[in-house]
Amino acid sequence: MDWREALRAVARQWWLVVVATVASVGIAGVLTATAVPQYRSSLTFFVSAPGQGVTESYQGGLFSQQRVKSYAALLTGDRLARAIASDPSIDLPASAIRSKISGRVVPDSVLLEVTVTDTDPHRARAIAAELARDFVVLVEALETPPGAQTPAATVAVVSGPTLNLTPVSPQPTRNLGLGLVLGLLLGVGGALARSALDVTISSADQLRQLTNTPVLSAIPLEAAAKGSPLIMSEDPQSTFAEAVRHLRTNLRYVDVDHELRVMVITSSVENEGKSTTAVNLALAFARAGQRVLLIEADLRRPKVSDYLGIEGAVGLSNVLAGLAEYDDVVQPWGRHEFWVLPGGFVPPNPSELLGSRMMAELVARVRERFDVVLIDAPPLLPVTDAAIVAKLADGAVLAVRHGSTSRARITAATTSLRTIDVRILGTVLTMTPARRRGAYYYAYRYGSTPARKGWLKGRRLPKPARHTPTSAVPAGPAPATTAGDQPPSTLAAGNESVTAER
Repeated sequence: MDWREALRAVARQWWLVVVATVASVGIAGVLTATAVPQYRSSLTFFVSAPGQGVTESYQGGLFSQQRVKSYAALLTGDRLARAIASDPSIDLPASAIRSKISGRVVPDSVLLEVTVTDTDPHRARAIAAELARDFVVLVEALETPPGAQTPAATVAVVSGPTLNLTPVSPQPTRNLGLGLVLGLLLGVGGALARSALDVTISSADQLRQLTNTPVLSAIPLEAAAKGSPLIMSEDPQSTFAEAVRHLRTNLRYVDVDHELRVMVITSSVENEGKSTTAVNLALAFARAGQRVLLIEADLRRPKVSDYLGIEGAVGLSNVLAGLAEYDDVVQPWGRHEFWVLPGGFVPPNPSELLGSRMMAELVARVRERFDVVLIDAPPLLPVTDAAIVAKLADGAVLAVRHGSTSRARITAATTSLRTIDVRILGTVLTMTPARRRGAYYYAYRYGSTPARKGWLKGRRLPKPARHTPTSAVPAGPAPATTAGDQPPSTLAAGNESVTAER
């Protein structure tokens, strides 16, 4: 992971950085607010050894430097603590006094700095004052040999004890600053770790490298698609609709030497947006003036009929089972040359029906009658239906949900198609995060979005008028159409009033 990928990982997981930072600063603030203030009193001892002359003074200095290291340990000893506790004004046990005293030897000197920390500044100074007296007596007693009158080393107070009414802890600025830095480090580290451990696809580059196929389009997440998936019809100027048009264009030129007429839209698992992609792609082809047939081949969990608002109880499964004729169940939709073959009843044997001779004959029949045939197939991994149907098509398009589909599932799906020699035309990265830069571009390129802001807002589009099924399949050339990608500017009455596809 280079620094660019690291920055993108942190940007994707920005909420984790924010949560970690806020939590860390909050904890630091709570600890600071609830901490008991501590006050400090300090004093400094000078250690010396008696001597006369230069040589003896030099040796005495070396002796004092050696002694001062031992005196630092004496400061926290039981003997000195008991001596200080004997003072009735202190009113603390010896064990508590020991924990309040600390000493430090000044490097390359004979100075010993002592600090006393307590919750009461006056008691801290009182302990320091008593320590100054008792420590001098203790050192003299320890350094005086038996029978001698003069100690080998002495200590003297050269500064302090001081009275400091400003608490040394807590320090709000320092604590909050440390909490901020620690939170940022934890958040960034968590974001990088989460990105490193993430097995899902989060970019088109990852998908391209994993599948070794082109990414035909990255379709952004559209909040309105959950309740009304026909974005190409209801909001033809949105970034979602432009991404679908981009997919349509790429499919036209994915193989200029061989015309692609029958294409399967599938995914590795469910809830990856394949049916939404198939419906909107069919609408995009129809708006471009082509004769389009959308076959609902997901006979287990059909969704196309519900999305388009048509009757789906009779359809493909009835035709394959010999219970109905194709011309009687195919339905036109909208103003353009857009036809839909719904799934029909849910059969107990979908795989057998889709792999039957009737299905092969049906695909061959519609191939000659339509410019584009899109087949909405079930997911590849749970069942074999999609692989069976894909063998009858010119190629398959694999829908992959951004940040949800794992690499292992995508690899398994592409392997299952390649094993049976199905051509993978490319992949579609669905439900990608909206890019503000792209939104600005499309707004500049195509203007505002009346479908969301004006008369379509909060309104269901009327269903198209029913046609006589016996004359459903177009056999001749397509009638002349207007510019398919330009939205209408006026509305007429009746079902023809909505010219934005429905």
